[in-house]
Amino acid sequence: MTARNGAPATRDIPEQRRILAVLVFSQILSGAGLAAGITVGALLAEEMLGSTGLAGLPSALFTAGSALGAVAIGRICRRWGRRPGLALGYGAGALGSLGVVAAAAVDSAPLLFLGLLVYGAGTATNLMARYAGADLASPARRGRAVSTVLFATTLGAVVGPNLVTLTGRLAHSWGIPRLAGPFILATAAFGAAAIVLAILLRPDPLRLAQALAEKAAQAADGALGAEDRPAQPPQRGRVVMGTLVMVLTQLVMIAIMTMTPVHMRAHGHGTQEAGFVIALHVGAMFLPSPLTGLLVDRVGRLWTAAASGVTLLAAGVLAATASPHSVPALAAALMLLGLGWNFGLVSGTAIVTDALPPANRAAAQGLVDVGIAVAGAAGGASSGLIVVAGGFPTLALSGGILALAIVPLVAWAARRPAATVSATAAPRTETERA
Repeated sequence: MTARNGAPATRDIPEQRRILAVLVFSQILSGAGLAAGITVGALLAEEMLGSTGLAGLPSALFTAGSALGAVAIGRICRRWGRRPGLALGYGAGALGSLGVVAAAAVDSAPLLFLGLLVYGAGTATNLMARYAGADLASPARRGRAVSTVLFATTLGAVVGPNLVTLTGRLAHSWGIPRLAGPFILATAAFGAAAIVLAILLRPDPLRLAQALAEKAAQAADGALGAEDRPAQPPQRGRVVMGTLVMVLTQLVMIAIMTMTPVHMRAHGHGTQEAGFVIALHVGAMFLPSPLTGLLVDRVGRLWTAAASGVTLLAAGVLAATASPHSVPALAAALMLLGLGWNFGLVSGTAIVTDALPPANRAAAQGLVDVGIAVAGAAGGASSGLIVVAGGFPTLALSGGILALAIVPLVAWAARRPAATVSATAAPRTETERA
């Protein structure tokens, strides 16, 4: 029996519902922590360092920290499972957020850099949680499982930027610069997410997926003989393809997003207005996830990936041509930017997960997210320099054109043999087989 798109009509195993519920709860909490660096990181650096050209440095630092965190989390997950890996990642993010608050309090640039670097572990964990949602999902529902985890980030990620003024007042009442306020919220948010996962993420989704895969392999050995059972190596071409989609979308999104608050403040907009635009952007990054997951599962991974390139081009063109005094126009551009990133992340994640058997999954996914984080670091580090050299419109337009490279990449992948669903399918329960 098959679904309408040709994929096996399988159901998720019973444990998947509990796993997703716990991940959803933790993502709601951690979303508020994720928003801190996005909303005020560049502004805080500009204020402390006195340089617009260095305003992109925080984004580069916490995305570089995200790369280091992805490696460490991937290795921990591979050895001990998703639960300790994700909990420790959020714990490190909370510690880094506290470091940023301390740096602002004592006006220490070196401590700020270190704090942002460690804070990156929290942002890495927030993204890597999507893999935990996909571990036990059937291939026909994998896109929707990933999108459920991403969608859960929406509440915290949208609320966080709109609390800039409130958290700023709290920080000021403690004798700390107002722009450090969102990092106080991030400390609590990441810390709470770490506690939730450490206590409630049971059974461990990756360990259970590996156990089920091994059980299925043993059953195949009994039926065919171990020497006759076909090997299921990682499909490297598809892994590279999915990685490149996510790398390009991350680079373009981070570069344009990072400099938007700086661009707005340079044209007379206040922190609250910039926070509002970023809140809409972050909402567009995560809110469409259920629809994107459905597109990935029903229409196809490659079509959705191509849509990300086209959408990011539209975002870049609109951001480049919008009046810098028009908050609605800038908000529309940033919403398109978030939507294009969402298309790329969900489709790229499904492509990569499809191509990796459970035994190879955690470490390889960690390396994939290193590439994503490095791309984000490059986008953040170069964004301020590009704006100084050519202006914000140059940054936005060049980013949109770069994102369009996803379309020929998808066309190339579409001409190669498609990844087989059965090779990466989560084993079915006895009830499903009956």
